Amino acid sequence: MSLLPQRFLFRLAAPCRYRQPVWRPRGPELEEKYRLVDFGELEGQPSRAEVRAAWSEEGLAFRVHVHGKRQPPWCRASRPEDSDGLQLFIDTRDVHNVHRATRFCHAFLFLPTGGGSRTDDPLAVSVPINRARENPRPVAPGALAVRSSGQGDGYVLEAFISAEALTGYEPEEHPRLGFTYAVIDRELGLQTFTVGSPMPYQEDPSLWGTLELVKDV
Repeated sequence: MSLLPQRFLFRLAAPCRYRQPVWRPRGPELEEKYRLVDFGELEGQPSRAEVRAAWSEEGLAFRVHVHGKRQPPWCRASRPEDSDGLQLFIDTRDVHNVHRATRFCHAFLFLPTGGGSRTDDPLAVSVPINRARENPRPVAPGALAVRSSGQGDGYVLEAFISAEALTGYEPEEHPRLGFTYAVIDRELGLQTFTVGSPMPYQEDPSLWGTLELVKDV
């Protein structure tokens, strides 16, 4: 039996398809064709969340549908990194031979609840990456957007990261992004794009996969 997870043995990549407009405040959600492959199947892990992604020159949009829950999500604005939700890690230069984040590396957290005066609004925050060599430029107010809704035994969360929030985002010159996600859920467990805990995927870009920004011909 291998001591290393199967996903550690491969350089994982998935296409991220173009969409214009990529985000509308009240627009339709990302369709099925934007669904990302679930590489957890390589290790026989059950899929607890479906993740979709799209891009345009305006930025990146994501949708996650978490299902199979019996309890409401656990979200705290004071503890976003410990809360249930979607965590996104993006390197706009797709460099895999460094173990500490550069100024092109970003971490964004999107929570289905926990925001607002009644703590029932969705929340979007940018956080520094532990042990980073450099930090990206600060994220301006309004550069992130999020919305969420209950869906029977779970929830759907949609997130937008504008180009202004991504240091070095130049999709024509750099159409490959270093990327991983983590869907955090205290009830269902962790689901990640590449390797998960105990490996330090939150801070080591060499453990991330790749999103290939493609346009339909």
